[in-house]
Amino acid sequence: MQIQSVRDPEAFVQALGSSAPAGQLHAIEFEHNAFYLEAPRCEALIAVLDKGEPGVRAVIAAATAETRTLVGGWSQTGCLARLAEALGAPVLELDAAVSLVPVVIPKPWGREVWYTGMEKRGQAGVGDEVRVTPLAWLLSLMPKAFAMGDPESLTLLKVLDPLADEVFGDLYFEMHERKQEVYVVTHVDRRAWPNGEGGIRFGFCPEKRQQYASDENFKTAYAAAVKSYEQARRKIDGKLDQVRQGKGIGLNEPVSPATVSAWLAGVDPALREREKLLRLEMERFTRVLPLKVGDVVKVPCYTPHSLLHGVRTVEFQTPVYERKILAFAQKVLTQPHWDTEEALEKVALEANLPELGAVTRPCPELVCQQVVDFDDFAVWRLSALETCDYPLEGLQDYRLVMAISGEVSLPGKVLAPEQAALVPANARAGLRLQLQKGAVALIARALGGKC
Repeated sequence: MQIQSVRDPEAFVQALGSSAPAGQLHAIEFEHNAFYLEAPRCEALIAVLDKGEPGVRAVIAAATAETRTLVGGWSQTGCLARLAEALGAPVLELDAAVSLVPVVIPKPWGREVWYTGMEKRGQAGVGDEVRVTPLAWLLSLMPKAFAMGDPESLTLLKVLDPLADEVFGDLYFEMHERKQEVYVVTHVDRRAWPNGEGGIRFGFCPEKRQQYASDENFKTAYAAAVKSYEQARRKIDGKLDQVRQGKGIGLNEPVSPATVSAWLAGVDPALREREKLLRLEMERFTRVLPLKVGDVVKVPCYTPHSLLHGVRTVEFQTPVYERKILAFAQKVLTQPHWDTEEALEKVALEANLPELGAVTRPCPELVCQQVVDFDDFAVWRLSALETCDYPLEGLQDYRLVMAISGEVSLPGKVLAPEQAALVPANARAGLRLQLQKGAVALIARALGGKC
């Protein structure tokens, strides 16, 4: 089989789907921009395409000498599934939903599960439990269909899974200038919150603000409280770094709370008590909002926030890595400094929770509520009153779908809770999301607008 070099692989796929005869394989080589690597570079990829019923399928692999030999020697009338097995790659349907295969990113407070994340720290994939292709490779093959022509701007979908341990499982108290995000609570660990109600630090305490003559005085007092706490924090972290070095553990390598607790036993009790008191004083400046399963939190820019331990959430966000850390009750592993003073110059002291959007009924059996409508993406929650279908065919842009509870499925795919799929623009006729009675799913699209 001849491998054809192409500059616009998506145009080749579209032409193949509209005019080429079925039953033959076609191989193309194209350029991939590996923007997510620490040192971004261009790489060559090979896609083997099969026009069948109902649409075009693809297997994608790195264009190595071995791959070129295997594909070049494969019969044009050969079996795509067998070639996929030989290449160790999944067969992807290019006009239907593809299953997202997440990557787990360890954090000092727990872990993040990335479904569409593509960074040097890790890259999500597409495929199944057996074979996985990097998501970025699919986006290079079909950038318009699966990413509106801009793979780097694909809406970021992930799960935040903090530890149930108090303090150890609390996220950074941070602020964003460009990144917008929304949390949907899926689980509250009753080991941490026996009544099933967790929380999130969200902005500042109104009552505490009223104790100061001006907002500037309030920010000055908060900055002083953070600085005092940070001094104690760094003394403790310095002691723990000595332990790390003695055990041959990297200074910025995440370790378990049990390990840190054991190390803390060797730190001066007076210093540990001082850290606790200063932390509590610092936290009196912030507001904590209660959270239970099903709650939604929209985080506008310039609003400081920190999800608390044991509260698991699904998060949709702008795919940019930027933040200002105001404070953290552990060592920050990703940067050597806090950004308290810089953040306080821009922070929003008023942090009102926006209300959820209007409820619509696409059909009598389905309730659809918009949970967020940011300027770069929007998210809806679908709740099935009875078994029903939600159409995904022929849309002008991609959709991200995640099952939350109950029985949710796409043609040929059953989505367990917290399993997700990426649906391309102009998906094939008849593509529908099926929800059994009582099922809940989230669906997102880029650039806001209608579901």
